[in-house]
Amino acid sequence: MSTWTLAPEAFDSPDASALRRDYYDDVASRYWKRPATAEEIGQGLAGDGAEQLTPPTGQFVVGRYGGEAAACGGVLMLDGERAELTRLFLRPAFRGLKGAGLLMNVLEDEARALGARRMVLNTRLDLVEARAVYVRHGYAEIPAYCTGPYMDVWYGKEL
Repeated sequence: MSTWTLAPEAFDSPDASALRRDYYDDVASRYWKRPATAEEIGQGLAGDGAEQLTPPTGQFVVGRYGGEAAACGGVLMLDGERAELTRLFLRPAFRGLKGAGLLMNVLEDEARALGARRMVLNTRLDLVEARAVYVRHGYAEIPAYCTGPYMDVWYGKEL
């Protein structure tokens, strides 16, 4: 039986980079309602701030299922007490295998280790699966704490 293993990993490791590409492909393709091109994915990842997902400003986590890179997510410290959950992604073949909840737990632990007492996030209304994961994991809608073109709803949770 395959199991999940989740651990911090450099955002630019080969597996983390591939997961970040798949994440951007998924969210961009859904937004544009067409497949994103390799060039568009590259442009979206260029300067995306992922380098901040390393202590002390953040952390990036990779999840493996049966040893295969299957999921990722990051936390970014916004201030002394708040961390932002970002880039939460499970490859489609690994959805429904309980990885999202495990990944959320690890990311919350990483945020606490960085000093966070509250986790916040923003997402789009069309990302219904992600929104369901957040709500199942105890997140509630909050007022906007930031603005941007790809933000429709904001969530928060006390850690």
